[in-house]
Amino acid sequence: MSKTETALRLLLNLTKAQSLVSRRFDSLSAHGISFSDFMILYLLNQAPGGKLRRVDLAEKTGLTPSGVTRMLVPLEKIGMIQREANERDARVSYASLTPTGRRVFEEALVTANFKAKEIIPAATVKNAGALSELLSEL
Repeated sequence: MSKTETALRLLLNLTKAQSLVSRRFDSLSAHGISFSDFMILYLLNQAPGGKLRRVDLAEKTGLTPSGVTRMLVPLEKIGMIQREANERDARVSYASLTPTGRRVFEEALVTANFKAKEIIPAATVKNAGALSELLSEL
């Protein structure tokens, strides 16, 4: 198999895996959030001070800034995140976790960890590091 065919096969398998993961993480709806919402809450929780610029969220999720804004509006309406202005630059705004968002995230994290262990068995985790590094380079 050529390098091009191998690369294409990897991308096709990644797309299939992404669909599988999204379906399996539908159980996060019990917490009132989707997998995409969980990803945003996860990134904000990991960020210093629990906040990130919208453009940084776009970079970390692989979405466009407008795509991130469309995801953040419903989370803001239900009180999971809030918009914070930058005191030095009015053009920059941050998304930050609210106490409610942090609580829902922490509850959903238990479910997400359970699902992750279901999807990627312990025997496979030792190989996951290399794949994770490859994916982070994309």
